[in-house]
Amino acid sequence: MSPVFPMLTVLTMFYYMCLRRRARTATRGEIMNSHRTVESNSRTSPLNAEVVQYAKEVVDFSSHYGSENSMSYTMWNLAGVPNVFPSSGDFTQTAVFRTYGTWWDQCPSAPVPFKRTPANFQSQDYVELAFEQQVYPTAVHVLETYHPGAVIRILACSANPYSPGPPAEVRWETLWSEKPTKVNASQARQFKPCIKQINFPTNLIRLEINSSLLDYYTELDAVVLHGMKDKPMLSLKTSLIDMNDLEDDDYEEKDDCEIDNLNKKFSSTALREGPSNGYFDRLPYELIQLILNHLTLPDLCRLAQTCKLLNQHCCDPLQYIHLNLQPYWAKLNDTSLEFLQARCTLVQWLNLSWTGNRGFISVAGFSRFLKVCGSELVRLELSCSHFLNETCLEIISEMCPNLQDLNLSSCDKLPPQAFSHIAKLCGLKRLVLYRTKVEQTALLSILNFCSDLQHLSLGSCVMIEDYDVTASMIGAKCKKLRTLDLWRCKNITESGIAELASGCPLLEELDLGWCPTLQSSTGCFARLARQLPNLQKLFLTANRSVCDTDIEELACNCTRLRQLDILGTRMAINVKPFKAEVGCDADTELAPVHTTTG
Repeated sequence: MSPVFPMLTVLTMFYYMCLRRRARTATRGEIMNSHRTVESNSRTSPLNAEVVQYAKEVVDFSSHYGSENSMSYTMWNLAGVPNVFPSSGDFTQTAVFRTYGTWWDQCPSAPVPFKRTPANFQSQDYVELAFEQQVYPTAVHVLETYHPGAVIRILACSANPYSPGPPAEVRWETLWSEKPTKVNASQARQFKPCIKQINFPTNLIRLEINSSLLDYYTELDAVVLHGMKDKPMLSLKTSLIDMNDLEDDDYEEKDDCEIDNLNKKFSSTALREGPSNGYFDRLPYELIQLILNHLTLPDLCRLAQTCKLLNQHCCDPLQYIHLNLQPYWAKLNDTSLEFLQARCTLVQWLNLSWTGNRGFISVAGFSRFLKVCGSELVRLELSCSHFLNETCLEIISEMCPNLQDLNLSSCDKLPPQAFSHIAKLCGLKRLVLYRTKVEQTALLSILNFCSDLQHLSLGSCVMIEDYDVTASMIGAKCKKLRTLDLWRCKNITESGIAELASGCPLLEELDLGWCPTLQSSTGCFARLARQLPNLQKLFLTANRSVCDTDIEELACNCTRLRQLDILGTRMAINVKPFKAEVGCDADTELAPVHTTTG
């Protein structure tokens, strides 16, 4: 017999065994089919078509340029199909945030930044968008119509905002992030970043914004979410890219998520003795503390596990005098606060902005924390902290007797009656109530008892009935006031401005943007210029009546003025020589001096 026949017989039997094995094992067939899919670069199948949808609703946001009672320049314009795109330019139908550029951080009202803020957290604003269907995201497109480049981070949430019951677990995942970059063009674009694949479906997307490098306000028109109802099988090429992205993002996520495991990190009692520390443990205690002061909170968590000596230093309350928890908003919860309590007994500056939403922090958990850690608090940042209620403000007023700085910006879910408790904080020097529901009675009580106020923000406070009465009380009681934000106050007149100017001669910053009841013909702006010589920042945005006489008065009397906004005036035509007239040097940034009629 020829030796060829036995070889053919063996091959035939092997092939037969393979076929039987494939018939018995369904997963084997699925794997082979998936390989064929990868090789053919097929992204979808007819049974799992891609879903493309625009945002159904704007769920939450930190700020916007527009009014609370309008649609012009508000975040609500991000819901639905595009209003402007692909056109470019300044349109009222777009979403615009409150600030841009770096000069906002240079004005007198700018707060001192917190130390130990992680370098990878540079978000200044955010907006959260809900979509109709939950999908596994394959792409997120942002339609930018004016001065693009502000979006630096896109996140997805596992919670369904339209679910009737509370979610069992709320998880945020970063789809894409990048450091702020300068975009030279101001024209419209469709921003299509390469996003990471996640293992849960979502219909809640969050955009985080940094406008510091922009020359003007960014304007967003719509957001498009692409995704699959079932988890898609990616091509080999895409998978490799995503694996690399995951590797980087996992590192960042570990850095962000350390706060979630504070109980494990700090309460670890089984610290190994380890080898000798060499001469490190002979360094003065204060010097080691100074070295560790440069570490971020997650780094302190990690270092606390290395040895008993460093655990002692990392848990020392002196390391937590200034505590910024805002970068960890996606993970911070009651458990985190509970295990931080023992280390925060001396905390003076505390930033809980953006934290606690969707049940992450409870009223009871916040109250327990402040009862232990509130006695030394001087500064408390609670911007967009929607877990707050009246009980929380009552606890703050009782447990924080030394509080001088309170920020409740965009806490629009706080009931009006809650703000009356702030009047008990007689030592307040800075109070931010932007986009809150504070009412006239509570505000007058605050102004009456908090006479040491130096910085006050009442921008977009639509529940205040009479701003003339408010301005009169400010002029009578707040003699030390240096900055005042009355952005979009609806009914202040020249009478209120006169009371304000005569009673607060130390004012360095005044925002009267979008106050339509002020008219230059009454002499109110000229009076401001003559009575407030210390002004460094003045906003008269969208006041059509500002004229050359007002500009001349400002040039003659306000020699320290650095920031002037007269966007929208139709009467002033002699603005160009203004900078020279006020005696500014070549390096002085007098911005924005706007004279457009938009």
